[in-house]
Amino acid sequence: MASSVDILSRHLPETEPTASAQGTTIARGPVWLFSRPVDLSVFLGSALVAMAALFVGARAGVLYGDTPDWAWVPAVLCIDVAHVYATGFRVYLDGAEFKRRAVLYWSVPILALAGGVILYAQGAMVFWRALAYLAVFHFVRQQYGWVALYRARANERSRLGRYIDGAAIYLATIYPLIYWHTHLPRRFWWFLANDFAPAPMLAVAIVRPFYWLALALYAGRSLYRGFVKSEWNPGKDIVVVTTAICWYVGIIGLNSDYAFTVTNVITHGVPYLALVYWYVRARAPQAGAMYRRLARWPLLFLGSLWLMAYLEEMLWDRSVWHDRPWLFGASWELGAINVVVVPLLALPQMAHYLLDGFVWRRKNNPAFLSTK
Repeated sequence: MASSVDILSRHLPETEPTASAQGTTIARGPVWLFSRPVDLSVFLGSALVAMAALFVGARAGVLYGDTPDWAWVPAVLCIDVAHVYATGFRVYLDGAEFKRRAVLYWSVPILALAGGVILYAQGAMVFWRALAYLAVFHFVRQQYGWVALYRARANERSRLGRYIDGAAIYLATIYPLIYWHTHLPRRFWWFLANDFAPAPMLAVAIVRPFYWLALALYAGRSLYRGFVKSEWNPGKDIVVVTTAICWYVGIIGLNSDYAFTVTNVITHGVPYLALVYWYVRARAPQAGAMYRRLARWPLLFLGSLWLMAYLEEMLWDRSVWHDRPWLFGASWELGAINVVVVPLLALPQMAHYLLDGFVWRRKNNPAFLSTK
């Protein structure tokens, strides 16, 4: 049965294997997840677009302000919200995959909705704070996931290397988040103002030296492995470096909703959309007719996600936010039933955050990134 590894393997450059000190065969030469052009586009390219957006924001006078609609639509609607619905292709539109773990795929949204209603009944901020921390966990873990996939692709088995890589990518994300918590209020937030709980300044002072040490160790080991041992893993390096830069600039270096939005959602959503599309293209021959049609062309795939993202945001804006009547239409006043409406509208996000912890695990996808 075809899987995404078939596509990945066809695009993977031939590498010369070499034996490590532990006797593990390691790929010699650059290793890529998809292909060199695709990897550079979705990982490095998305980071460069985010940095370019900062320049555009500075020229437009919004760098230290709220995200204007001309940036919100492509960044939030077309990338952030759309990538949530990409999980549907991975799970709910793939009949064979859905049947394989139907209990999981039924229970997660049901339990998430029930939990959301219970939390919202305790207070709107209780719900939004819980959702914010769930989202943070998801964003942090996704960056670690890319590093783990690159390690698997290169067949890196060194325990020391795993510790160094893990420390670098985790601290590249967690240190800016700790800084955020210790410098409240900021001019931006995850979902709503005050959705993060304040932390003492001592926390950032404790973590800061470990942050710089972890990045320095990663850089030193990467340079040694590349120049001395010719064991290059440039895709992994790009993920770590761009994550460190974008999270530092977007959260610590600049203090604005616009800067946080463009540096956060572009680098998070674009690689995920690429991953799901690669998987969808591989699964299409075994899937149903509608699945095959939507997978045939990237713009058709994206268009279906954009449509669902627009419909969701329309419901959010009309019933809860009331921010963009020019795009979504007149507001609805729902009153007390928001205790159900808000968790229901947030359900795609909650399911995406929770299911991603299961569907991309290597042990659940034994062939996903097997070496050639």
